[in-house]
Amino acid sequence: MAALPSASPAQAADDHSAVRRTIQHYFDGWATGDTVLLGRAMHASCHLKRSVDGKFVDMTREQYLAIQRPHARDSTLTTRVASVDIVGPIASARAHINIGQSTFVDYFNLLKTDEGWFIVDKVSTRVDRIPDAPTDVGSNRAAMPVEETVLDSLRRPWSMAFLSETEALISEKEGALLRVNLDTRTRTPIRGFPADLADSMPFFHPGDNSGRFDVVLDPDFSGNRLLYMTYVASNGRGRTLKLIRARLRGDSLVDIRPLFTAEPYSADRVHYGGGLVIGSDGLLYLTVGGRLFSEADEPALPISQDIRDRRGKIYRFNRDGSIPAGNPTFGTGSVPGLFALGIRASQGLAVHPVTREIWFSEHGTHQGDELNVLQPGANYGWPLRTTGRYRDTAFVPPAAQGPLTDPAWSWPHTVAPTGPVFYTGSEFPTWQNSFLVGGLSRGSLWRMTVNGHRVVAAEELLVDRRQRVRKVVQSPGGALYFLTDYMNGRLVRLRNAQR
Repeated sequence: MAALPSASPAQAADDHSAVRRTIQHYFDGWATGDTVLLGRAMHASCHLKRSVDGKFVDMTREQYLAIQRPHARDSTLTTRVASVDIVGPIASARAHINIGQSTFVDYFNLLKTDEGWFIVDKVSTRVDRIPDAPTDVGSNRAAMPVEETVLDSLRRPWSMAFLSETEALISEKEGALLRVNLDTRTRTPIRGFPADLADSMPFFHPGDNSGRFDVVLDPDFSGNRLLYMTYVASNGRGRTLKLIRARLRGDSLVDIRPLFTAEPYSADRVHYGGGLVIGSDGLLYLTVGGRLFSEADEPALPISQDIRDRRGKIYRFNRDGSIPAGNPTFGTGSVPGLFALGIRASQGLAVHPVTREIWFSEHGTHQGDELNVLQPGANYGWPLRTTGRYRDTAFVPPAAQGPLTDPAWSWPHTVAPTGPVFYTGSEFPTWQNSFLVGGLSRGSLWRMTVNGHRVVAAEELLVDRRQRVRKVVQSPGGALYFLTDYMNGRLVRLRNAQR
């Protein structure tokens, strides 16, 4: 069977608008009992299905229209299209109809005919109210993301820190620390990186995660020119994660100061961690992975549970590397700076723009990928508990000695989540405060709707052009970008085709 031709960005945007208009007709007809609008949205063959008190109910279009009665629109009613996925002439969409304290969640299947897009099937359920989006996305001003490649030929880019709206630093895992200009598309390598850097370029080792990782600017960067970076350091005993502070002078790093080394050095080449963020408290947060590929190699007291072992933890430091007075206490012999434990392989952190809490992504093994809210003194469970499966099928975890913190979200399949960001820009108004996170497995980009410490809705974006997304970043002016994890990696600007 021949593959369907890819739609142009303009055609894709037109189809998304048309699908949303069809669903808006359904919304408006349902809201007032208008059978003309409802009938316009549904194909003659359409069936509507739901479960009522455990019994399956299947209604034809004619039966559904026959039970409608004209009525005033409820003042508490809001509607939105949470997601749309289009492949050629077919589409699926999830919609929320909020009324009172309830939400009707509808899943639509649609088909494009010579007369336009029609709903051909719908399943629905009723749940406790899901919070509204900041703007109703049932309108034609909905988010329609399209890609613009800003830079390519990047060598496995890992992180990005904006010096201005048009200039940034990009760390390449297997290349260099670059200063890039987004207007002229030029790039300049930064000199003076520490000589103990280890990456996988001298000889390829399958699964080698070594290299440069996160880069973040000091909140007072414009005055002090300080930045923070994580990378893999090597010596005669092996490799491990190192955190440094440095000053950017021209195109060179100077005044380099090591702040933390996640000893012991070992031959393991995986799960370094390396995520960094400056919290709303002005302190520096760091993720360190457990470094083991299989649970079969865990000691009797697992690495991530051992308060004396630097691996498998999250840390909080003052920006000079000293320990804040308010850090949680874990007991005698605990590693200085320890903030939370039970971490397997976390690579990214982000600060919520409203609550100011820090969220972080976490890699599982077979499934078990998570999003978590960082809390002082918390134990996130690895390897005592996982939402997925262990690599070593014979592994029996020891019993937990205290409470474990549940994730805010876990996927039912492997995603390998990476560097996230909370979106606060204006180009995608319906995405305000959404949690955007990339994934390496299968290539994915996710938009999460957050309520408190829960993810209440998840939308996978760009499903028709999957790519390994390493990091999602937002510019000072609110522009949205992501980095792709390839030897010919790209910096991609995500634009809204509806604007």
